[in-house]
Amino acid sequence: MTAEVIELAHSEMEKALAAFRNELARTRTGRASTALVEHLQVNYYGAKTPLRQVAGLAAPEPRLIVITPYDKTALHEIEKAIQTSDLGLTPMNDGKIIRVPIPELTEERRRELVRHVRKEAEKFRVEIRNHRRDSNEMLKDLNKDKSITDDELRQSEVKVQQFTTDYIDKIDKVLAAKEAEIMEV
Repeated sequence: MTAEVIELAHSEMEKALAAFRNELARTRTGRASTALVEHLQVNYYGAKTPLRQVAGLAAPEPRLIVITPYDKTALHEIEKAIQTSDLGLTPMNDGKIIRVPIPELTEERRRELVRHVRKEAEKFRVEIRNHRRDSNEMLKDLNKDKSITDDELRQSEVKVQQFTTDYIDKIDKVLAAKEAEIMEV
């Protein structure tokens, strides 16, 4: 019984860490990455469709993203989706492909991005702590139902706390790497 609760907590914390990494991949660092634009929703024949489903994405240079639509009629809609996004990027359309130059980040914008990723990190730390709380509640319910002993409860809570500490440390390491990447000139 306790093994399932502990395994559930572990898998949920792993998912939170993966979601955090995915969220940081979308954060602009001054270096071209297709992850910046692939989640954008394009109005494609009346349906909102992720950009990666309507176009090929590439970052051939450190400061350039190239978008090649599978259907040339989608060029205008892709361009519009990039312009209306909060990325602050200006696409250049040549009739066949869209080039998106990534401008240098100012010092002020870098600090703003660092603040943003720190807020994101805290959000995911809270999510991991919530998984710990949920797991501990499940364990206490099992103890209340006499399915596990008090000793098993304490041992399981220690394991869950160990996972919590490990995953918060992992989030901190990922955050530190991202901060260094953002502040790199």
